[in-house]
Amino acid sequence: MALPTAVAFLATGVAHPVQQVVAITAIWVLVGLAASRYAPWTWDEGAPVGPVVRDWLVLLGALAVLRAASGFGDTPAAVLALCPALAVTVVCRKAIHRRVLAVRRRARGLRRVLVIGEPAAVDAVVGQLAERTDHGYVVVGACVLGEGDVLSGVPVSARLGVDTPTALDEDAAPVAEAAEALGADLVFVATDRHMCGDRLRRLSWALHDRGRRLMALPGIVEVARRRVRITSAAGLTLLDISAPTRRGLPTLLKAATDRAGSLILLMVLAPLFAVVALAVRMSSPGPVIYRQARVGRNGTPFPMWKFRTMVVDADRMKGDLTAANEHDGHMFKLRRDPRVTSVGRFLRRYSLDELPQLANVLLGHMSLVGPRPPLPEEVARYDEVEMRRLSVKPGLTGLWQVSGRSDLSWHETVSLDLRYVDNWSWAWDMTVMARTVRAVLDGRGAY
Repeated sequence: MALPTAVAFLATGVAHPVQQVVAITAIWVLVGLAASRYAPWTWDEGAPVGPVVRDWLVLLGALAVLRAASGFGDTPAAVLALCPALAVTVVCRKAIHRRVLAVRRRARGLRRVLVIGEPAAVDAVVGQLAERTDHGYVVVGACVLGEGDVLSGVPVSARLGVDTPTALDEDAAPVAEAAEALGADLVFVATDRHMCGDRLRRLSWALHDRGRRLMALPGIVEVARRRVRITSAAGLTLLDISAPTRRGLPTLLKAATDRAGSLILLMVLAPLFAVVALAVRMSSPGPVIYRQARVGRNGTPFPMWKFRTMVVDADRMKGDLTAANEHDGHMFKLRRDPRVTSVGRFLRRYSLDELPQLANVLLGHMSLVGPRPPLPEEVARYDEVEMRRLSVKPGLTGLWQVSGRSDLSWHETVSLDLRYVDNWSWAWDMTVMARTVRAVLDGRGAY
């Protein structure tokens, strides 16, 4: 914040630039402290742009109040100087977040966790954390309720009673000893009918008195932090989970971005369209554009367009190749599909075959960002959970495309799509589109 502001002030020749820079920097740090922007857990949220912009607006308001109260500062000049400062701040936070993720992938900078819960709950927590590396926790042990077996391989440090009259008073010592022996930084408690209410309250007293942090796991998964609000009633702690965004200003902004973005890209990429179309025409006989029926929002079918990457009779040949399917779910994928032409293989690697779908976005069939558009035969085999993928428009790109594409298992694909369906935001869409450029150049999982 200080450096770009100082450069802007010196370049414009405002009065008292050093004093203004010091004041702006001090207020910025205070705003960040008040909003807990420097807490370690903030990096678990992915360094979103929204909070930075809100803090920046608070800073502008504080500077306006300071000028009105004391006459100090130059508000118009400050606004111009703080614009590049905002951009630099966003870039720096993104860079720090990427560095944090890189460190975590090497199993460094992690917080050691002791998990308390029934055996199945412990296994579920361990499995959920083990699936991803974008968090800062590693499970080092467990205190298990009851006598069941823990299948995840986590060492069991203690067994806690279940429905015993003295259970309320027997938790503190074994849990505290286990945390001390394992060097645990904090304790996760998977709440259930055996570990709730007064028992959980007393356990929190014992841990806090010994300098240990406690986090209660309510059992909800894949809910963005911005959708959760903590409230209370009659001594009960309540989690108010807002519904996924389906209407209102965010959806209008997404629709406007889709139409404007697709129109601009169609015009800018027109020369590339011509080159690709010529390459497809010369590579093999058949039409340049391949039209395929796909299923859109709420199960509505629509024609999706792609540059043709296979031989003309590819659809009729699919039945003979079904047994060789390399994907574990409803999708059909072959790394070395004999139906794909040489030019088609290049187009698929760099996702150039998907460009005609910009016309689908412009017509409202698809969105720039969303789940992968499924085939009707895939949807026919969907269960109730998988059908939720159709709650939003399918996308030209999405979490599936930027996270590994065809290298992902079906379970991973569905999990990514459901995470997007329930938690999407306009800012998240912008992040996914930025990541798409890298994913396309990398070409991983594209076949």
